[in-house]
Amino acid sequence: MNHAAPDAFTSLYPELDAGALTAFAAALESGDLTGLPPARAAGAQAVRAAAVFTRGKVTGACGDLLDAALWRHTGPGPRPAVVMPSPWTDLGWTAYVVQAAAFAARGYDVLAYTARGLGRSEGQADFAGPLDVADGRRALDHLLERTAGPVTRIGFLGVSYGSGIGQLVAAHDPRVDAVAALSTWGDLGEVLRENSTRRAAAVQALLTTAGRAHLTPETERALENVLANRDTEGSLRWAQQRSPFTHVKELNRRRVPVFFSHAWHETLFPANQTLRLFDELTGPKRLDLSIGDHGGPEATGLLGLPNRIWTDAHRWFDHHLRGAANGIDAEGQVLSEVMWTRALEPAPTWPSLTRHVRRLHLTGHGELAEEPEAGWTAGVLCGVDTPAAVADAIVASGYAEMAGRPKTYPAGAIDPTVTAAWAAAPAEDTIRVRGIPRLRVTYRAANSGSTFVAYLLDLAPDGSARLITHAPFSDLDAPPDSLISADIDLQATAYDIPRGHRTLLVATARDPFYGDANLPRATLAFTSPEPTPSYVELPLG
Repeated sequence: MNHAAPDAFTSLYPELDAGALTAFAAALESGDLTGLPPARAAGAQAVRAAAVFTRGKVTGACGDLLDAALWRHTGPGPRPAVVMPSPWTDLGWTAYVVQAAAFAARGYDVLAYTARGLGRSEGQADFAGPLDVADGRRALDHLLERTAGPVTRIGFLGVSYGSGIGQLVAAHDPRVDAVAALSTWGDLGEVLRENSTRRAAAVQALLTTAGRAHLTPETERALENVLANRDTEGSLRWAQQRSPFTHVKELNRRRVPVFFSHAWHETLFPANQTLRLFDELTGPKRLDLSIGDHGGPEATGLLGLPNRIWTDAHRWFDHHLRGAANGIDAEGQVLSEVMWTRALEPAPTWPSLTRHVRRLHLTGHGELAEEPEAGWTAGVLCGVDTPAAVADAIVASGYAEMAGRPKTYPAGAIDPTVTAAWAAAPAEDTIRVRGIPRLRVTYRAANSGSTFVAYLLDLAPDGSARLITHAPFSDLDAPPDSLISADIDLQATAYDIPRGHRTLLVATARDPFYGDANLPRATLAFTSPEPTPSYVELPLG
């Protein structure tokens, strides 16, 4: 089994201060502000003056009691409401306590609850399955039964796990008027397997970071089967039911407004599968894309610090639930943070980020060239670790990126004896890569079953390189010693390659983030047949 060791994962939210969040919740309940920082104490006082905070239990599906907290206004006037299913963490609803209180202070009735099987909630974690959808609807019932006045419009907001639940509840419950889904997924099958390649480290992280969670047998079996490389079809059937993409027609039928946030170098839920859902949505929609990894871009907002993702989530609900003319509907569908300038670029639609496409051909001299070249072979040795890995660790590498310390591949790290590499000429001006790069390549595999990972890198004049994007590919069916054509999308990106730097494409047969189908010491022979030349396409802004 080729996946990262379980010890590498402890939490998907390493920056969250559980003690501070718990203390804030206690202050909301008791009114005792002792020990809180001045700003946090003032916030608690303001919320207590506006709404009544209570802890309680929501009776979910099968009678399971779900740990919850309610912010309720006592006046009889009509109000919007927000329901917040928890992330995949033992913290449960407490992860939302600051942001839920902020919504309450702005006039919303709010219910935050811990998803089944997590934290102090009963039941077994269904990973956004039918039980979780039923729980979300029961949580909404619970909120509506306890409001003092009529509820005008309703939103579901979640981070990570809660974001998938929120989308699925909105697809099944016509009472939901808007969704905010942060660090979310669209197609869970692609989270498990990307281009037929097992995303082993991501699945291992989901299992390990569940902590003391109780998983349904079906969920545990589906995730463990990915790691053990068995019953692929069963795991994909399990994932399909839990994919908002499967239910996009229901969301579109009511034109539910959906706000997404995502990180470019997301290692848990890769961006393209969420973008595919985003493209299919026909109602009002917005996508904020940021430097970092899963949960990182919105983490500071969970702690109550200034955060543009949470600012936009509030503006999204203010507009679609309260009718506020705050301009968010006129700002375009996409806002992307560019690596590594950190410039924020709005765009009217996702496709509009790409103005034109530049095709660079793979050649036998290790170059990315304007013209194709046939008849060459470049070998890649299987079963050997190389420095060309996606990241050093799930989630943690993304926090380093946000701090301005992206992973650097040192000069000479790309070993030509075990990898294949192709470099373009130095850029005469900044190359603005915007969108989804695409790779077409042909290779010969000596054995049935093969895997490679392609990395697009920014190679500096000093020989160091930084990751722009990547994607894995596996062929599981071709007979031995056959030519295999791979046409794959690399993960979406917004990256500026500076003047004088080179675009570098690297192919390896092994990456600890993925399960591979190769036999140890086998060789993959990359080539470029004349009828179907090998190339990479760069989407340029």
